Amino acid sequence: MRKNKSTIYDLARLADVSATTVSSVLSGNWRSRRIAEETAQRVLALAAEHRFSVNRQASGLRTSRSGLIGMIIPLHDNRYFSGMAQTFEKLARQRHLYPIVVSTLRDPALELETVRTLISYRVESLVVAGATDPDAISDLCKSHDIAHVNVDLPGRKSTSVITDNFWGAQQLTAELIARSRALRAAARNRPYFLGGIATDYATARRIEGFTDAVRTALGDIQPGQVDACGYEPDLAEAAAASLYKRIGGLPRALFVNSTIALEGVVRFLKRLPHEELERCAFGCYDWDPFGSMLSFPLLMVRQNVDGLLEQAFAVLDAQGEGKSRLIEIRPVLVFS
Repeated sequence: MRKNKSTIYDLARLADVSATTVSSVLSGNWRSRRIAEETAQRVLALAAEHRFSVNRQASGLRTSRSGLIGMIIPLHDNRYFSGMAQTFEKLARQRHLYPIVVSTLRDPALELETVRTLISYRVESLVVAGATDPDAISDLCKSHDIAHVNVDLPGRKSTSVITDNFWGAQQLTAELIARSRALRAAARNRPYFLGGIATDYATARRIEGFTDAVRTALGDIQPGQVDACGYEPDLAEAAAASLYKRIGGLPRALFVNSTIALEGVVRFLKRLPHEELERCAFGCYDWDPFGSMLSFPLLMVRQNVDGLLEQAFAVLDAQGEGKSRLIEIRPVLVFS
């Protein structure tokens, strides 16, 4: 073949098989079509030798299937979302689908623009992770008959698979209280919550879980015990310093709402003598393996990424069966 790009028919002639067989091999469906492995390997070797690549858009126009599945995430440089993207790719390839992952930077306009672009490339389905406006995305997907599911943050117009943030926060807070020492100073003899944005669904549910555990153990909760100061490290550092000054030291326990906020809290804690850190129980609603390397014990909540994505794919596999619903997956409390 002297062409710069080979066609599926060229490969079929060289391999002495039908064009349909070549298509099945290149799309990864040859085992389900009961095509011999020797035949599949011959076709793949010829495709590599002649620099053949599948035109997904053209294939999609012919068959009404592109084999593409999309996923939008807020950020790439975050252990939680990068882990989610890796699991998504693994599960997509197990289904012989070709995954596309795009970051939308928590920008609702960019979310919609990205989804429109993915639809133009004929993605068959979409996983919407951590979207700021999942209902707007649902409207867009439904107008193009695109199967989709929300992950991490819920929407009202399609099925959502999220972490059970209430339960996770409740368990973390109860364990922090159990680990902590009672202090003589009334203001310090309480656990405090720091980080996140109170209007965010996940943060709101975590505050509810924190509040429930505090009331169960101590009878009441005071307004100053919750400071949803934001996620940024600088804001968390300033909030930790302000709390320390306001109550005259570290509290009985400190619940930090993300590893991003934890970065700022640790910056502040580095200024304090180690003896002071021993008087406070620390917890973080997020997980990073480097948390175990800190100079003080840290309880962490690890979200079940595999469970979230496996359930999301189960929803897509059964698309159209039943009404939209909310599915909650319990996280894991990690002791260090």
